[in-house]
Amino acid sequence: MSKKDTSYKVQKMMELLPPKLSRQVVLSLVGCVHCGMCNEACHYVLTHPDDPKMTPSFKADQLRKIFKANHDWTGRVFPAWVGAKTPVTDEDLEELKDIAFGTCTNCRRCTFNCPMGVDTATLNRVMRGLLTRVGVMPEGVWLVSKDSWEIGNQMGVLKEDYVETLEWISEELVDEVGDKRAEIAIDKKDADVVYTINPREVKYDPRTITNAAMIFYAAKENWTMPSFGWDQTNFGLFSGDDVMGGAIYKHLEEAFKTLKGKKVVISECGHGYRSTRCEGPNWSATDQDFVMESAVTTMLNYIKEGRIKVDKTKNSLPITFHDSCNNARSCGLYEEPRELLELVCTDFREMYPNRAENYCCTGGGGAMSMSEYTPRRLKSGRVKADQLRETGAKIVVTSCHNCVDGLGDLIKHYDLGMEVKQLVDLVAEALVLEKPAVVPTEAPALDGYKVLVVDDEPDMRTFLCTVLEDNGAVAIQAADGDEALLLARKEKPHLMTLDLSMPGKDGGQIYEAVRRDPDISSLPVCIVTGRPELRRLIYDRDVAKPEGYLDKPVSEKDILVNVRKILELGPKDA
Repeated sequence: MSKKDTSYKVQKMMELLPPKLSRQVVLSLVGCVHCGMCNEACHYVLTHPDDPKMTPSFKADQLRKIFKANHDWTGRVFPAWVGAKTPVTDEDLEELKDIAFGTCTNCRRCTFNCPMGVDTATLNRVMRGLLTRVGVMPEGVWLVSKDSWEIGNQMGVLKEDYVETLEWISEELVDEVGDKRAEIAIDKKDADVVYTINPREVKYDPRTITNAAMIFYAAKENWTMPSFGWDQTNFGLFSGDDVMGGAIYKHLEEAFKTLKGKKVVISECGHGYRSTRCEGPNWSATDQDFVMESAVTTMLNYIKEGRIKVDKTKNSLPITFHDSCNNARSCGLYEEPRELLELVCTDFREMYPNRAENYCCTGGGGAMSMSEYTPRRLKSGRVKADQLRETGAKIVVTSCHNCVDGLGDLIKHYDLGMEVKQLVDLVAEALVLEKPAVVPTEAPALDGYKVLVVDDEPDMRTFLCTVLEDNGAVAIQAADGDEALLLARKEKPHLMTLDLSMPGKDGGQIYEAVRRDPDISSLPVCIVTGRPELRRLIYDRDVAKPEGYLDKPVSEKDILVNVRKILELGPKDA
Protein backbone atom coordinates (compact mmCIF):
# COMPACT_ATOMS: atom_id res chain seq x y z
CA MET A 1 0.00 0.00 0.00
CA SER A 2 1.41 3.39 -0.96
CA LYS A 3 2.09 6.20 1.48
CA LYS A 4 -0.91 8.16 0.21
CA ASP A 5 -3.14 5.29 1.32
CA THR A 6 -1.61 5.32 4.81
CA SER A 7 -3.59 7.03 7.56
CA TYR A 8 -2.41 10.54 8.44
CA LYS A 9 -2.18 9.47 12.08
CA VAL A 10 0.10 6.59 11.12
CA GLN A 11 2.32 8.89 9.06
CA LYS A 12 2.55 11.32 11.96
CA MET A 13 3.35 8.49 14.37
CA MET A 14 6.21 7.33 12.15
CA GLU A 15 7.62 10.88 12.21
CA LEU A 16 7.49 10.90 16.02
CA LEU A 17 9.31 7.58 16.46
CA PRO A 18 12.98 8.45 15.67
CA PRO A 19 13.52 10.78 18.68
CA LYS A 20 12.26 7.95 20.91
CA LEU A 21 14.97 5.55 19.75
CA SER A 22 17.40 6.01 22.61
CA ARG A 23 20.14 3.49 23.35
CA GLN A 24 17.94 1.87 26.02
CA VAL A 25 15.01 1.52 23.63
CA VAL A 26 17.03 0.19 20.70
CA LEU A 27 18.89 -2.36 22.82
CA SER A 28 15.55 -3.59 24.15
CA LEU A 29 14.13 -3.75 20.62
CA VAL A 30 16.98 -5.89 19.28
CA GLY A 31 17.83 -7.83 22.44
CA CYS A 32 14.76 -10.03 22.85
CA VAL A 33 15.36 -13.72 22.06
CA HIS A 34 11.74 -14.73 22.76
CA CYS A 35 12.76 -17.20 25.44
CA GLY A 36 9.44 -16.79 27.26
CA MET A 37 10.90 -16.26 30.72
CA CYS A 38 8.95 -13.02 31.03
CA ASN A 39 5.66 -14.89 30.64
CA GLU A 40 5.62 -16.36 34.13
CA ALA A 41 6.38 -12.91 35.54
CA CYS A 42 3.27 -11.28 34.06
CA HIS A 43 -0.04 -11.34 35.96
CA TYR A 44 -1.95 -11.00 32.68
CA VAL A 45 -0.33 -14.16 31.30
CA LEU A 46 -0.85 -16.11 34.54
CA THR A 47 -4.57 -15.34 34.47
CA HIS A 48 -5.02 -15.65 30.68
CA PRO A 49 -2.77 -18.68 29.97
CA ASP A 50 -4.41 -19.52 26.62
CA ASP A 51 -4.08 -16.05 25.10
CA PRO A 52 -0.66 -15.52 23.45
CA LYS A 53 -1.46 -11.82 22.99
CA MET A 54 -0.99 -11.35 26.73
CA THR A 55 2.70 -12.26 26.69
CA PRO A 56 5.15 -9.38 27.24
CA SER A 57 7.13 -10.29 24.12
CA PHE A 58 4.00 -10.05 21.95
CA LYS A 59 3.24 -6.60 23.35
CA ALA A 60 6.79 -5.42 22.73
CA ASP A 61 6.77 -6.97 19.25
CA GLN A 62 4.18 -4.40 18.15
CA LEU A 63 6.82 -1.68 18.41
CA ARG A 64 9.57 -4.04 17.32
CA LYS A 65 7.79 -4.70 13.98
CA ILE A 66 7.55 -0.98 13.28
CA PHE A 67 11.20 -0.43 14.21
CA LYS A 68 12.39 -3.24 11.92
CA ALA A 69 10.27 -2.03 9.03
CA ASN A 70 11.48 1.56 9.22
CA HIS A 71 14.84 1.71 11.01
CA ASP A 72 16.57 -1.69 11.02
CA TRP A 73 18.39 -3.21 8.04
CA THR A 74 16.97 -6.68 8.72
CA GLY A 75 13.50 -5.36 8.05
CA ARG A 76 14.53 -4.04 4.65
CA VAL A 77 16.34 -7.24 3.61
CA PHE A 78 14.25 -9.95 5.28
CA PRO A 79 10.93 -8.26 6.16
CA ALA A 80 8.82 -11.42 6.34
CA TRP A 81 11.46 -13.33 8.32
CA VAL A 82 11.84 -10.71 11.04
CA GLY A 83 8.16 -9.75 11.07
CA ALA A 84 8.70 -6.17 9.91
CA LYS A 85 5.37 -4.40 9.55
CA THR A 86 4.01 -0.85 9.71
CA PRO A 87 0.40 -0.08 10.64
CA VAL A 88 -1.63 1.44 7.83
CA THR A 89 -5.13 2.35 8.91
CA ASP A 90 -6.69 4.02 11.94
CA GLU A 91 -8.19 0.62 12.74
CA ASP A 92 -4.63 -0.73 13.09
CA LEU A 93 -3.90 1.99 15.62
CA GLU A 94 -7.02 1.07 17.60
CA GLU A 95 -5.72 -2.50 17.86
CA LEU A 96 -2.37 -1.21 19.08
CA LYS A 97 -4.20 0.95 21.64
CA ASP A 98 -5.99 -2.09 23.05
CA ILE A 99 -2.66 -3.91 23.45
CA ALA A 100 -0.59 -1.04 24.84
CA PHE A 101 -3.18 0.31 27.27
CA GLY A 102 -5.44 -2.68 27.93
CA THR A 103 -3.08 -5.61 28.50
CA CYS A 104 -0.23 -4.08 30.52
CA THR A 105 0.12 -1.93 33.63
CA ASN A 106 3.81 -1.20 32.91
CA CYS A 107 4.67 -2.78 36.26
CA ARG A 108 8.15 -3.80 34.96
CA ARG A 109 8.10 -7.25 36.57
CA CYS A 110 8.82 -8.77 33.15
CA THR A 111 11.80 -6.40 32.81
CA PHE A 112 13.29 -7.62 36.10
CA ASN A 113 12.92 -11.23 34.99
CA CYS A 114 14.43 -10.87 31.51
CA PRO A 115 17.86 -12.53 31.20
CA MET A 116 18.70 -10.22 28.30
CA GLY A 117 17.82 -7.01 30.12
CA VAL A 118 15.00 -6.13 27.75
CA ASP A 119 12.87 -3.33 29.24
CA THR A 120 9.50 -4.33 27.84
CA ALA A 121 7.67 -1.81 30.02
CA THR A 122 9.65 1.04 28.46
CA LEU A 123 8.82 -0.24 24.97
CA ASN A 124 5.15 -0.35 25.88
CA ARG A 125 5.35 3.21 27.22
CA VAL A 126 6.96 4.35 23.95
CA MET A 127 4.05 2.81 22.05
CA ARG A 128 1.58 4.53 24.35
CA GLY A 129 3.36 7.83 23.83
CA LEU A 130 3.24 7.55 20.04
CA LEU A 131 -0.46 6.72 20.09
CA THR A 132 -1.24 9.49 22.57
CA ARG A 133 0.52 12.11 20.46
CA VAL A 134 -1.75 11.29 17.51
CA GLY A 135 -4.90 11.25 19.63
CA VAL A 136 -5.39 7.49 19.97
CA MET A 137 -5.92 6.68 23.64
CA PRO A 138 -8.63 5.50 26.05
CA GLU A 139 -11.18 8.19 26.91
CA GLY A 140 -10.13 8.16 30.57
CA VAL A 141 -6.52 8.90 29.67
CA TRP A 142 -7.67 11.75 27.43
CA LEU A 143 -9.79 13.30 30.18
CA VAL A 144 -7.03 13.11 32.78
CA SER A 145 -4.50 14.59 30.37
CA LYS A 146 -6.94 17.38 29.50
CA ASP A 147 -7.39 18.30 33.17
CA SER A 148 -3.62 18.25 33.70
CA TRP A 149 -3.05 20.65 30.82
CA GLU A 150 -5.98 22.99 31.47
CA ILE A 151 -6.33 23.04 35.27
CA GLY A 152 -2.90 21.93 36.47
CA ASN A 153 -3.77 18.64 38.16
CA GLN A 154 -4.98 15.29 36.92
CA MET A 155 -8.36 15.35 38.72
CA GLY A 156 -9.40 18.85 37.73
CA VAL A 157 -9.45 20.19 41.29
CA LEU A 158 -9.91 23.98 41.16
CA LYS A 159 -7.56 26.14 43.22
CA GLU A 160 -10.49 27.52 45.22
CA ASP A 161 -11.68 24.01 46.14
CA TYR A 162 -8.17 22.90 47.02
CA VAL A 163 -7.55 25.87 49.32
CA GLU A 164 -10.99 25.60 50.91
CA THR A 165 -10.43 21.91 51.66
CA LEU A 166 -7.08 22.60 53.29
CA GLU A 167 -8.63 25.37 55.36
CA TRP A 168 -11.39 23.21 56.82
CA ILE A 169 -8.95 20.34 57.42
CA SER A 170 -6.74 22.85 59.25
CA GLU A 171 -9.63 24.17 61.35
CA GLU A 172 -10.73 20.68 62.37
CA LEU A 173 -7.17 19.69 63.26
CA VAL A 174 -6.66 22.78 65.44
CA ASP A 175 -9.92 22.00 67.24
CA GLU A 176 -8.89 18.37 67.70
CA VAL A 177 -5.49 19.02 69.25
CA GLY A 178 -6.39 22.30 70.91
CA ASP A 179 -3.35 24.09 69.53
CA LYS A 180 -3.30 26.81 66.88
CA ARG A 181 0.18 25.73 65.80
CA ALA A 182 -1.43 22.73 64.10
CA GLU A 183 -2.70 24.99 61.31
CA ILE A 184 -1.78 24.07 57.73
CA ALA A 185 0.21 26.92 56.20
CA ILE A 186 -0.43 27.61 52.52
CA ASP A 187 2.24 29.28 50.36
CA LYS A 188 4.48 29.98 53.34
CA LYS A 189 7.92 31.04 52.17
CA ASP A 190 11.24 29.71 53.48
CA ALA A 191 9.65 26.58 54.91
CA ASP A 192 11.88 23.59 55.62
CA VAL A 193 9.36 21.27 53.95
CA VAL A 194 7.10 21.87 50.94
CA TYR A 195 4.54 19.05 50.99
CA THR A 196 3.03 17.87 47.70
CA ILE A 197 0.12 15.48 47.30
CA ASN A 198 -1.93 13.33 44.95
CA PRO A 199 -5.17 15.11 43.85
CA ARG A 200 -7.05 12.02 45.01
CA GLU A 201 -6.25 13.07 48.57
CA VAL A 202 -7.92 16.46 48.39
CA LYS A 203 -10.84 15.17 46.31
CA TYR A 204 -11.60 11.76 47.82
CA ASP A 205 -9.40 11.06 50.84
CA PRO A 206 -8.62 14.22 52.87
CA ARG A 207 -7.97 11.95 55.87
CA THR A 208 -4.45 11.37 54.57
CA ILE A 209 -3.79 15.13 54.53
CA THR A 210 -5.10 15.41 58.09
CA ASN A 211 -2.83 12.58 59.21
CA ALA A 212 0.21 14.08 57.49
CA ALA A 213 -0.53 17.47 59.07
CA MET A 214 -0.83 15.80 62.48
CA ILE A 215 2.60 14.21 62.02
CA PHE A 216 4.21 17.47 60.89
CA TYR A 217 2.65 19.20 63.90
CA ALA A 218 3.94 16.55 66.29
CA ALA A 219 7.43 16.87 64.77
CA LYS A 220 7.27 20.69 65.14
CA GLU A 221 8.09 20.90 61.45
CA ASN A 222 8.31 24.21 59.60
CA TRP A 223 6.21 23.17 56.60
CA THR A 224 3.79 24.42 53.99
CA MET A 225 1.61 23.32 51.09
CA PRO A 226 1.70 25.26 47.81
CA SER A 227 -1.47 26.58 46.16
CA PHE A 228 0.04 26.05 42.70
CA GLY A 229 2.08 23.14 41.39
CA TRP A 230 0.98 20.93 44.30
CA ASP A 231 0.09 17.92 42.13
CA GLN A 232 3.06 15.58 42.42
CA THR A 233 1.40 12.99 40.17
CA ASN A 234 2.09 13.05 36.48
CA PHE A 235 -0.03 11.20 33.94
CA GLY A 236 2.72 11.69 31.42
CA LEU A 237 4.26 8.58 32.99
CA PHE A 238 1.20 6.51 32.04
CA SER A 239 0.31 8.09 28.70
CA GLY A 240 3.91 8.09 27.52
CA ASP A 241 3.69 11.81 26.77
CA ASP A 242 7.09 13.22 27.74
CA VAL A 243 6.04 16.75 26.75
CA MET A 244 3.20 16.76 29.27
CA GLY A 245 5.39 14.97 31.81
CA GLY A 246 8.03 17.69 31.59
CA ALA A 247 5.49 20.53 31.81
CA ILE A 248 3.84 19.11 34.95
CA TYR A 249 7.20 18.59 36.64
CA LYS A 250 8.12 22.21 35.91
CA HIS A 251 4.91 23.36 37.64
CA LEU A 252 6.03 21.69 40.86
CA GLU A 253 9.58 22.92 40.47
CA GLU A 254 8.36 26.49 39.93
CA ALA A 255 6.14 26.34 43.02
CA PHE A 256 8.98 25.03 45.17
CA LYS A 257 11.46 27.66 44.02
CA THR A 258 8.92 30.48 44.34
CA LEU A 259 8.34 29.49 47.96
CA LYS A 260 12.11 29.19 48.54
CA GLY A 261 11.65 25.90 50.35
CA LYS A 262 14.46 23.65 51.51
CA LYS A 263 13.02 20.24 50.63
CA VAL A 264 10.10 18.69 48.75
CA VAL A 265 8.34 15.88 50.60
CA ILE A 266 6.22 13.70 48.32
CA SER A 267 3.14 12.12 49.87
CA GLU A 268 2.61 8.38 49.53
CA CYS A 269 2.06 7.91 45.81
CA GLY A 270 4.05 5.45 43.73
CA HIS A 271 3.83 7.11 40.36
CA GLY A 272 4.01 10.54 42.00
CA TYR A 273 7.32 9.63 43.63
CA ARG A 274 8.71 8.09 40.45
CA SER A 275 7.56 10.82 38.08
CA THR A 276 8.65 13.66 40.39
CA ARG A 277 11.90 12.39 41.82
CA CYS A 278 13.11 9.86 39.25
CA GLU A 279 11.72 10.88 35.84
CA GLY A 280 10.56 14.51 35.87
CA PRO A 281 13.98 16.12 35.44
CA ASN A 282 14.62 13.90 32.41
CA TRP A 283 11.32 14.79 30.75
CA SER A 284 11.82 18.51 31.38
CA ALA A 285 15.55 18.42 30.50
CA THR A 286 16.38 20.34 33.69
CA ASP A 287 18.83 19.75 36.50
CA GLN A 288 17.40 18.42 39.75
CA ASP A 289 19.04 20.94 42.05
CA PHE A 290 16.90 20.53 45.16
CA VAL A 291 16.17 17.77 47.64
CA MET A 292 13.14 15.53 47.18
CA GLU A 293 12.13 12.58 49.36
CA SER A 294 9.18 10.32 49.99
CA ALA A 295 7.01 10.98 53.04
CA VAL A 296 7.91 7.41 54.05
CA THR A 297 11.52 8.48 54.52
CA THR A 298 10.43 11.67 56.30
CA MET A 299 8.26 9.80 58.81
CA LEU A 300 10.94 7.19 59.44
CA ASN A 301 13.52 9.89 60.14
CA TYR A 302 11.16 11.70 62.52
CA ILE A 303 10.90 8.58 64.66
CA LYS A 304 14.61 7.78 64.50
CA GLU A 305 15.55 11.35 65.44
CA GLY A 306 13.06 11.42 68.30
CA ARG A 307 11.01 14.22 66.75
CA ILE A 308 7.84 12.19 67.11
CA LYS A 309 6.93 9.44 69.55
CA VAL A 310 4.84 6.40 68.62
CA ASP A 311 3.14 3.55 70.42
CA LYS A 312 3.06 0.50 68.15
CA THR A 313 0.45 -1.25 70.30
CA LYS A 314 -2.13 1.12 68.86
CA ASN A 315 -1.85 -0.89 65.60
CA SER A 316 -2.31 -4.47 66.81
CA LEU A 317 -4.21 -6.10 63.92
CA PRO A 318 -2.27 -8.37 61.50
CA ILE A 319 -0.79 -6.19 58.76
CA THR A 320 0.87 -6.98 55.44
CA PHE A 321 2.61 -4.66 53.01
CA HIS A 322 2.18 -4.30 49.25
CA ASP A 323 5.18 -2.90 47.34
CA SER A 324 4.07 -0.30 44.82
CA CYS A 325 5.65 -1.13 41.45
CA ASN A 326 6.80 2.46 40.90
CA ASN A 327 8.15 2.95 44.41
CA ALA A 328 9.87 -0.41 44.61
CA ARG A 329 10.91 -1.80 41.23
CA SER A 330 11.41 1.59 39.58
CA CYS A 331 12.84 3.64 42.47
CA GLY A 332 14.28 1.14 44.95
CA LEU A 333 12.08 2.09 47.93
CA TYR A 334 12.10 -1.38 49.54
CA GLU A 335 13.38 -1.28 53.11
CA GLU A 336 12.18 2.10 54.41
CA PRO A 337 8.49 1.09 54.50
CA ARG A 338 9.30 -2.15 56.31
CA GLU A 339 11.51 -0.43 58.85
CA LEU A 340 8.71 2.04 59.51
CA LEU A 341 6.11 -0.73 59.86
CA GLU A 342 8.22 -2.49 62.47
CA LEU A 343 8.13 0.73 64.51
CA VAL A 344 4.38 1.42 64.30
CA CYS A 345 2.61 -1.97 64.38
CA THR A 346 2.89 -5.21 66.38
CA ASP A 347 2.02 -7.88 63.79
CA PHE A 348 3.66 -7.29 60.41
CA ARG A 349 3.50 -10.19 57.95
CA GLU A 350 5.33 -10.31 54.63
CA MET A 351 3.47 -11.42 51.54
CA TYR A 352 5.37 -13.59 49.08
CA PRO A 353 6.89 -12.81 46.71
CA ASN A 354 7.76 -9.27 47.81
CA ARG A 355 9.98 -6.27 47.06
CA ALA A 356 11.16 -6.37 43.41
CA GLU A 357 9.26 -9.63 42.80
CA ASN A 358 5.93 -8.43 44.18
CA TYR A 359 2.95 -8.57 41.82
CA CYS A 360 1.15 -5.45 40.61
CA CYS A 361 -2.05 -4.33 42.33
CA THR A 362 -3.50 -4.17 38.77
CA GLY A 363 -4.39 -0.51 39.28
CA GLY A 364 -1.11 0.91 37.99
CA GLY A 365 -0.17 2.25 34.59
CA GLY A 366 -3.24 4.47 34.60
CA ALA A 367 -5.52 1.41 34.59
CA MET A 368 -7.91 2.97 37.13
CA SER A 369 -8.86 5.62 34.55
CA MET A 370 -9.61 3.09 31.77
CA SER A 371 -13.04 1.71 32.68
CA GLU A 372 -13.35 -0.26 29.43
CA TYR A 373 -10.62 -2.61 30.64
CA THR A 374 -11.99 -3.16 34.16
CA PRO A 375 -13.16 -6.80 33.66
CA ARG A 376 -9.76 -7.77 32.25
CA ARG A 377 -7.99 -5.90 35.05
CA LEU A 378 -9.98 -7.61 37.79
CA LYS A 379 -9.40 -11.03 36.24
CA SER A 380 -5.65 -10.41 36.10
CA GLY A 381 -5.82 -9.39 39.77
CA ARG A 382 -6.47 -12.96 40.91
CA VAL A 383 -2.72 -13.39 41.38
CA LYS A 384 -2.59 -10.45 43.79
CA ALA A 385 -5.77 -11.59 45.54
CA ASP A 386 -4.18 -14.99 46.23
CA GLN A 387 -1.11 -13.25 47.64
CA LEU A 388 -3.21 -11.15 50.00
CA ARG A 389 -5.38 -14.04 51.16
CA GLU A 390 -2.41 -16.21 52.09
CA THR A 391 -1.05 -13.64 54.56
CA GLY A 392 -4.08 -13.89 56.84
CA ALA A 393 -3.74 -10.15 57.44
CA LYS A 394 -6.67 -7.87 58.22
CA ILE A 395 -4.99 -4.75 56.85
CA VAL A 396 -2.90 -4.34 53.71
CA VAL A 397 -0.68 -1.26 53.75
CA THR A 398 0.68 0.40 50.65
CA SER A 399 2.48 3.67 49.90
CA CYS A 400 0.55 4.47 46.74
CA HIS A 401 -2.90 5.92 46.05
CA ASN A 402 -3.33 3.97 42.80
CA CYS A 403 -2.61 0.84 44.79
CA VAL A 404 -5.17 1.88 47.43
CA ASP A 405 -7.85 1.94 44.73
CA GLY A 406 -6.56 -1.10 42.86
CA LEU A 407 -6.29 -3.24 46.00
CA GLY A 408 -9.66 -1.97 47.21
CA ASP A 409 -11.29 -3.20 44.00
CA LEU A 410 -9.65 -6.63 44.34
CA ILE A 411 -10.61 -6.99 48.01
CA LYS A 412 -14.23 -6.29 47.10
CA HIS A 413 -14.23 -8.42 43.93
CA TYR A 414 -12.60 -11.45 45.58
CA ASP A 415 -14.30 -10.94 48.98
CA LEU A 416 -11.03 -10.86 50.94
CA GLY A 417 -12.39 -9.11 54.04
CA MET A 418 -9.41 -6.76 54.35
CA GLU A 419 -8.91 -3.02 54.73
CA VAL A 420 -6.44 -0.88 52.78
CA LYS A 421 -4.40 1.76 54.60
CA GLN A 422 -1.28 3.81 54.01
CA LEU A 423 1.73 4.26 56.23
CA VAL A 424 0.71 7.82 57.05
CA ASP A 425 -2.50 6.40 58.56
CA LEU A 426 -0.63 3.95 60.78
CA VAL A 427 1.94 6.50 61.92
CA ALA A 428 -0.80 9.01 62.78
CA GLU A 429 -2.71 6.33 64.68
CA ALA A 430 0.40 5.39 66.66
CA LEU A 431 1.36 9.00 67.48
CA VAL A 432 1.87 9.94 71.10
CA LEU A 433 1.17 13.67 71.20
CA GLU A 434 2.64 15.96 73.82
CA LYS A 435 -0.08 17.90 75.56
CA PRO A 436 0.17 21.69 75.12
CA ALA A 437 1.38 23.59 78.15
CA VAL A 438 -1.48 24.73 80.38
CA VAL A 439 -1.68 27.37 83.05
CA PRO A 440 -1.24 25.80 86.52
CA THR A 441 -4.57 25.65 88.28
CA GLU A 442 -3.20 27.54 91.27
CA ALA A 443 -2.17 30.51 89.10
CA PRO A 444 -4.56 32.96 87.45
CA ALA A 445 -4.75 33.12 83.66
CA LEU A 446 -3.59 36.13 81.64
CA ASP A 447 -7.05 37.55 81.00
CA GLY A 448 -7.02 41.33 80.76
CA TYR A 449 -3.28 41.61 80.12
CA LYS A 450 -1.81 43.01 76.92
CA VAL A 451 1.61 41.83 75.70
CA LEU A 452 3.68 43.39 72.91
CA VAL A 453 5.77 40.76 71.06
CA VAL A 454 8.77 42.21 69.20
CA ASP A 455 10.68 39.88 66.86
CA ASP A 456 11.73 40.02 63.20
CA GLU A 457 11.00 36.30 62.70
CA PRO A 458 7.33 35.75 61.69
CA ASP A 459 7.29 32.17 63.03
CA MET A 460 8.55 33.28 66.44
CA ARG A 461 6.01 36.09 66.65
CA THR A 462 3.23 33.67 65.74
CA PHE A 463 4.39 31.13 68.31
CA LEU A 464 4.67 33.63 71.18
CA CYS A 465 1.36 35.30 70.34
CA THR A 466 -0.40 31.92 70.11
CA VAL A 467 0.85 30.82 73.52
CA LEU A 468 -0.15 34.13 75.11
CA GLU A 469 -3.57 34.27 73.45
CA ASP A 470 -4.33 30.65 74.32
CA ASN A 471 -3.85 31.65 77.95
CA GLY A 472 -6.09 34.70 77.84
CA ALA A 473 -3.75 37.57 76.96
CA VAL A 474 -4.20 40.09 74.17
CA ALA A 475 -1.09 39.82 72.01
CA ILE A 476 0.08 42.52 69.61
CA GLN A 477 3.21 42.21 67.52
CA ALA A 478 5.91 44.30 65.92
CA ALA A 479 8.54 43.22 63.37
CA ASP A 480 11.07 46.03 63.91
CA GLY A 481 12.18 48.68 66.41
CA ASP A 482 10.29 51.67 65.05
CA GLU A 483 7.02 49.74 65.02
CA ALA A 484 7.72 48.42 68.52
CA LEU A 485 8.21 51.89 69.99
CA LEU A 486 5.13 53.23 68.19
CA LEU A 487 2.92 50.42 69.52
CA ALA A 488 4.41 50.62 73.02
CA ARG A 489 3.44 54.29 73.27
CA LYS A 490 0.03 53.82 71.63
CA GLU A 491 -1.18 50.53 73.14
CA LYS A 492 0.37 50.83 76.63
CA PRO A 493 0.97 47.05 77.01
CA HIS A 494 1.53 45.41 80.38
CA LEU A 495 4.65 43.63 79.11
CA MET A 496 6.97 43.56 76.10
CA THR A 497 8.98 40.57 74.86
CA LEU A 498 12.02 41.75 72.90
CA ASP A 499 14.36 40.02 70.47
CA LEU A 500 17.94 41.36 70.38
CA SER A 501 19.09 40.58 66.84
CA MET A 502 16.94 42.53 64.39
CA PRO A 503 17.51 44.64 61.26
CA GLY A 504 17.50 48.41 61.72
CA LYS A 505 17.36 49.23 65.42
CA ASP A 506 18.71 46.27 67.37
CA GLY A 507 17.14 45.12 70.61
CA GLY A 508 19.59 47.11 72.72
CA GLN A 509 18.66 50.39 71.04
CA ILE A 510 14.96 49.66 71.41
CA TYR A 511 15.41 48.71 75.06
CA GLU A 512 17.29 51.92 75.88
CA ALA A 513 14.68 54.00 74.03
CA VAL A 514 11.96 52.41 76.16
CA ARG A 515 13.82 53.01 79.40
CA ARG A 516 14.55 56.67 78.60
CA ASP A 517 10.99 57.49 77.45
CA PRO A 518 9.03 58.84 80.46
CA ASP A 519 5.74 57.55 79.02
CA ILE A 520 6.83 53.92 78.79
CA SER A 521 9.95 53.67 80.97
CA SER A 522 8.13 51.49 83.50
CA LEU A 523 7.07 48.94 80.85
CA PRO A 524 8.33 45.49 81.97
CA VAL A 525 10.56 43.84 79.35
CA CYS A 526 11.41 40.17 78.86
CA ILE A 527 14.37 39.54 76.53
CA VAL A 528 13.83 36.52 74.21
CA THR A 529 16.92 35.89 72.09
CA GLY A 530 18.68 33.18 70.17
CA ARG A 531 22.03 34.94 70.53
CA PRO A 532 23.01 35.08 74.21
CA GLU A 533 26.32 36.72 73.30
CA LEU A 534 24.31 39.86 72.47
CA ARG A 535 23.09 40.36 76.05
CA ARG A 536 25.83 43.03 76.30
CA LEU A 537 23.51 45.18 74.16
CA ILE A 538 21.31 45.34 77.26
CA TYR A 539 23.50 44.91 80.28
CA ASP A 540 26.26 47.30 79.15
CA ARG A 541 23.80 50.20 79.03
CA ASP A 542 23.35 52.66 81.87
CA VAL A 543 19.66 51.89 82.31
CA ALA A 544 17.57 49.63 84.54
CA LYS A 545 17.94 45.92 83.83
CA PRO A 546 15.14 43.91 82.14
CA GLU A 547 12.58 42.10 84.26
CA GLY A 548 13.04 38.77 82.42
CA TYR A 549 15.40 36.92 80.10
CA LEU A 550 14.95 33.75 77.96
CA ASP A 551 17.25 31.99 75.48
CA LYS A 552 15.72 30.55 72.31
CA PRO A 553 14.42 28.00 71.66
CA VAL A 554 11.75 28.58 74.26
CA SER A 555 8.96 26.28 75.34
CA GLU A 556 5.39 27.22 76.17
CA LYS A 557 6.11 26.50 79.82
CA ASP A 558 9.15 28.82 79.81
CA ILE A 559 7.09 31.66 78.39
CA LEU A 560 4.14 31.26 80.74
CA VAL A 561 6.26 30.88 83.89
CA ASN A 562 8.34 33.98 83.08
CA VAL A 563 5.35 36.10 82.07
CA ARG A 564 3.53 35.24 85.30
CA LYS A 565 6.66 35.94 87.31
CA ILE A 566 7.14 39.37 85.72
CA LEU A 567 3.47 40.27 86.11
CA GLU A 568 3.47 38.81 89.64
CA LEU A 569 0.57 36.52 88.83
CA GLY A 570 1.79 33.11 89.88
CA PRO A 571 4.64 30.93 91.09
CA LYS A 572 8.02 32.68 91.03
CA ASP A 573 9.99 29.51 90.37
CA ALA A 574 11.27 29.47 86.80
